[in-house]
Amino acid sequence: MTRVFNFSAGPAVLPEAVLRRAADEMLDWQGSGMSVMEMSHRGPEFMGIHARTEDLLRELLDIPSSYKVLFMQGGAIGENAIVPMNLIGRSGRADYVDTGDWSKRSLTEARKYGTVQIAASAEASKFTAVPKQSTWKLDPGAAYVHICSNETIGGVEYHWTPDTGAVPLVADMSSNILSRPIDVRRYGLIYAGAQKNMGPSGLTVVIVRDDLLGHALPITPTAFNYKVQAENDSMYNTPPTYAIYIAGLVCQHIKAQGGLAAVEQHNRAKAKLLYDFLDGSSFFRNEIAREDRSLMNVPFKLRDESLNDTFLQGAQARGMVQLKGHRSVGGMRASIYNAMPIAGVQALVAYLQDFEREHG
Repeated sequence: MTRVFNFSAGPAVLPEAVLRRAADEMLDWQGSGMSVMEMSHRGPEFMGIHARTEDLLRELLDIPSSYKVLFMQGGAIGENAIVPMNLIGRSGRADYVDTGDWSKRSLTEARKYGTVQIAASAEASKFTAVPKQSTWKLDPGAAYVHICSNETIGGVEYHWTPDTGAVPLVADMSSNILSRPIDVRRYGLIYAGAQKNMGPSGLTVVIVRDDLLGHALPITPTAFNYKVQAENDSMYNTPPTYAIYIAGLVCQHIKAQGGLAAVEQHNRAKAKLLYDFLDGSSFFRNEIAREDRSLMNVPFKLRDESLNDTFLQGAQARGMVQLKGHRSVGGMRASIYNAMPIAGVQALVAYLQDFEREHG
């Protein structure tokens, strides 16, 4: 069996130990005689899986008891509508910080449900930096302030937590959740698609403070009402059972590796290796402000972009795939999520060095 180094932005690489465990349990989960995919979501077997996954997630992120953990569907794009449907009714207004493609999609969707102000924008930097908080113009009457904590396409990440005062902070953490410790108490709501660091596509995790439940707009579909889902333990409708199971295995794996502090150390080492090479190269370049560079998604461009296809073909020949940048920005992008081993980044840097020597 040959495994490639998969630099996909999502669905993304998963820990090999998790995949092997899932394979071992595929036909018969722990003597039940069933695959997890075949279980009733209300049966005792899956209810146990569900509870353990939530417990592990609470432990890893130190989630207080005053927050609900919801296992939902629809991805972060779905939450772009579900968040305002549940929260904007508190005042009819919301603040959004625009740092790139994903935050822009979020605020565009939210405008269908209330008045949205762009409190700050990275447009002046061509979306290569997070706007300094001193430039933010926040509405004290807003129902919430929304950020995208890591722009998967642009490679810009918050390495600090904004201070929004009494206004709840909402964050799309799809591409950097579980990559390092965070203080959940600084946020009113966190949402994340699982398919980057947590599991397969199909599962969306929502962490929401209790006082933000019960404000849904009348048009909110019942299945997307956070209060209803919280009251039904995420079981109002059939949840994405297999994706929850895999997320639980990933959480077990992270805990066994030493938790999020150890994961952060691993991620910083990988990112440093790649950024150090790019910074020393005259052939490749990364245009993101150094203090705002993502640890998860590293976009870069070749000086001679006519060589893009040659570069990608050579990478694939060396067992490295999904390095093509997003179609909206071009270039290359290496997504180096938790499960990407440092050997993968070392192999990429070695290829970059060889390619530069041959074509530079």
